Amino acid sequence: MTDIRKVGLIGGGVIGAGWAARCLLNGLDVALYDPDPEIGRKMDEVMANARRSYRRLFPDAHAPEGRLSLVASVADAVRDADFVQESLPERIELKRTVLAEASRVARPDTIFGSSTSGLLPTDIQADMAGPERLVVGHPFNPVYLMPLVEVCGGARTSQETKERAADFYRSIGMHPLMLRKEIDGFVADRLMEALWREALWLVRDGIATTEEIDDAVRYGPGLRWAFMGTFLIYRIAGGEAGMRHFMAQFGPALQWPWTKLTDVPELTDAFVDQIAAQSDDQAGGKSIRELEQLRDDCLVSVLSALRAQGYAAGRTTKRYEELQWDRAQAATLARIVDPAKPLRLHECRVEVDWIDYNGHMTESRYLYVFGNASDALFRHVGIDTEYHQAGKSYFTVESHIMNIAEASLNESLYVTTQVLAVDPKRLHIFHSLYRADDDVLVATAEQMLIHVNTNESHAVPADEAVLDKLGVIVEAQKNLPRPAGAGRHVGAPRRP
Repeated sequence: MTDIRKVGLIGGGVIGAGWAARCLLNGLDVALYDPDPEIGRKMDEVMANARRSYRRLFPDAHAPEGRLSLVASVADAVRDADFVQESLPERIELKRTVLAEASRVARPDTIFGSSTSGLLPTDIQADMAGPERLVVGHPFNPVYLMPLVEVCGGARTSQETKERAADFYRSIGMHPLMLRKEIDGFVADRLMEALWREALWLVRDGIATTEEIDDAVRYGPGLRWAFMGTFLIYRIAGGEAGMRHFMAQFGPALQWPWTKLTDVPELTDAFVDQIAAQSDDQAGGKSIRELEQLRDDCLVSVLSALRAQGYAAGRTTKRYEELQWDRAQAATLARIVDPAKPLRLHECRVEVDWIDYNGHMTESRYLYVFGNASDALFRHVGIDTEYHQAGKSYFTVESHIMNIAEASLNESLYVTTQVLAVDPKRLHIFHSLYRADDDVLVATAEQMLIHVNTNESHAVPADEAVLDKLGVIVEAQKNLPRPAGAGRHVGAPRRP
């Protein structure tokens, strides 16, 4: 975590708007300067897409959003900022001039990040006051979903600045790649540029269309690149002998006249028209916003799958989800919660992948929602990420779900929780799921949980602090009517 609470953004184009969305959805206040008279509308549209993606990627962990201010000048954007991210067009004179101005208005301890995709930080920081405060923080589109940010310091950048910038980027769910040296284009763009050059020649020479080239990536190596990159994949390709065997077998091919990496086709008007026409065909009439939603949905699916494996970008996503859970719970704790009433600790919405062919929430998602409601109770009584990392947790050993009404796509839901009993190792709870718009009871779940040591795989008493908080809830709720479905067996008559 960092002490950064307010972010100043200079430039609100595709990248700048993406930074704004990521920061706002992490609860940070944002002051954004962009002279575009349409910036308000564009930000509304970007935020709509970003919220939609976050609901799908983190359906039950929502931190309160920060506040967006559209300001009238660079000075207004940076004056009170703890961190400034510049996302101006790739013109060195423009970046140097604007950052020189901004650095003389911002506080002396404010860190500056530049979103440049290729300009050297040494050149960018040349005219700044306090040039040691600047790093390149090069993100990838969409910034609010893509975890990678390349962090590169210039000749005058301090080590402290690089570390603080990396800490900030981690705190908003990103994976900082710390560059060892300055280099034009940094790392990822140089790799993408190599593929791009080859792709242009393949189109230019009539070998493949833009869609066929994209198919070659997305149906082939792109899927592997998502989680293993290049070198690890090639190591596997070497078989049991590993990378050395791969290099011996395929290394000589690097000398063959396959590539035109050092030569670029002339971008004549006719060639650009050819590429643009093929790309139009490939888009199939979809608008940019529709393509953005499709891109985001695919990224959510890939990241969700990788999260389940806890590997590569999925590990970053998993850590980020835990951070979002902690923030969401902190917001819940900040509200006044009356322990003498069923606890309203969890809210969610029925997403598109939650429904069945009838358009209603699937049975598995009821269990999913009730499980997350239990997690919300755990966090309410002090069982957080640190508690789990210590090898302690509650495991559900028995659940009884009763479906009462239907929940449909996009309906908002909330869960109330009644703690029926607790002892050092066992916890007996009852959840009730309601539709938010009319408070109709949708389903209930009665659960028995056992506290375990996950490292030793056996039941152990919960921490005293946790038991004390659960005890307070049980005592406060002892006069509540016992839920009608509590203790009910399958097939028992339903009480009115």
